[in-house]
Amino acid sequence: MRRAVCPGSYDPATNGHLDIIERAAQLFDEVVVAVGVNKSKKGLFETEERLEMLREITAKLGNVRVDSWEGLLVDYCRDNGIVAIAKGLRSVSDFDYELQMAQMNRELTGVETLLMANNPAYGFVSSSLVKEVAALGGDIEHLVPPIVYERLAGKFPKLGR
Repeated sequence: MRRAVCPGSYDPATNGHLDIIERAAQLFDEVVVAVGVNKSKKGLFETEERLEMLREITAKLGNVRVDSWEGLLVDYCRDNGIVAIAKGLRSVSDFDYELQMAQMNRELTGVETLLMANNPAYGFVSSSLVKEVAALGGDIEHLVPPIVYERLAGKFPKLGR
């Protein structure tokens, strides 16, 4: 079985994330959507909340499971029989950073990285920008899955008014 991981903070997950996850699921036998745990950073959503939302978002994808990891991603890959890391690219600056990470990860353990061009409809979408616009009451409903929108509305009273 060929497994890939789609790693990220997913704070929160966006439609751009979901697009990459769905496309990776077409290429691999199993895709693990892995939420990185960084105890030194405080996110908008707790890790368990992110995992819950991702499980709901990906429930229709039979070959996708959701997990979390702490530490080096390549160690997680080795421990879970994962041969590839699938990541989305929105811009040239993403490419510069991701190429360096891909080369380091391959050097450390031999895991390959698949860099996937984003759907242009989501080229400007990032978790940070979604949170910023939501906090100011902007319309982000079309940028995130419905469960994420509901949870964001619970955090930001101005949202949807």
